[in-house]
Amino acid sequence: MNHATRPSSAVKRPFAALLAAVLASGLLAACGSSEPRSVVNSIKSGHVVLGEKYDQPGLGVREPDKEITGFDADVSRYVVNSIARSLGVEEPEISWKEAPSAQRENLIANGEVDFIAATYSINDSRAERVSFGGPYLTTYQALLVRKDDTGLETLEDLNAGRKLCSVTGSTSAQNVQKQLPAVQLQQFDSYSSCVEAVYREKVDALTTDATILAGFADQYPGEFELVEMNNLEDVLDDDGSVKSEAGSPFSTERYGIGVTKGDQESVDAINAALEEMIESGAWEEAFMRNVGNAMEASGYPIPEPPTPGDLSFLS
Repeated sequence: MNHATRPSSAVKRPFAALLAAVLASGLLAACGSSEPRSVVNSIKSGHVVLGEKYDQPGLGVREPDKEITGFDADVSRYVVNSIARSLGVEEPEISWKEAPSAQRENLIANGEVDFIAATYSINDSRAERVSFGGPYLTTYQALLVRKDDTGLETLEDLNAGRKLCSVTGSTSAQNVQKQLPAVQLQQFDSYSSCVEAVYREKVDALTTDATILAGFADQYPGEFELVEMNNLEDVLDDDGSVKSEAGSPFSTERYGIGVTKGDQESVDAINAALEEMIESGAWEEAFMRNVGNAMEASGYPIPEPPTPGDLSFLS
């Protein structure tokens, strides 16, 4: 045996120790990131991680200085600090994590965030995976159009071969197309791209939630207005029953705060905080500052605050 090429035990021991440390840290990190969180417990610990959209003006935006602004962000801060007061602890440090729509349930289930308030509509399929506090806002599907486009004042006007924009895979656009087969659907990769296309007259309208549209309209003062959307005909459910009557709002979206499935303690604490925010006037002030004034400027009605904890609309 050639002893000159054999690794010494002194070399192997540090390497083995380093390898063990790396493996251990990886395992610990994996365990830490996969354990669902409790909002109440995290507030008691002094640090919470909140999920938010980073690219929706008026609702959730990550500013150049990394501050998170918008109505959803203001609701999140109020809820966290209100729960801290009710627990008799100091307001915790808040960290933010971007929460794209397709990733929200996984971020909660994997323990990467304590809760998510990011245009997070409460519906049956999502409620199977997460629990919801709220709702804290009710909004409806609407159209964003150019103010100078006098030929587009109702939903039915789109049926004259007009071009409608929404993001790829958007149910909002698909719902419109079902009732307006003559509309030309253009699908882009982001709402901001659609807004720019409407502005440059490449398309005629953009559809999604009214609150989201108002935030974008606010970036182009005097250029856009919002058009209400009501069903042109009865919308039937899978079993043939009437899901939405003709003349009713095209779609009703109720934004909630998603938490770990089954964490009723946190849900109750969130709902109590939302009730306080609404009753104190802080909800209205935050809504008008971030979104409401833009909605009024676009000619769209301001919604009333919903009742937190009322999930009777779920089947």
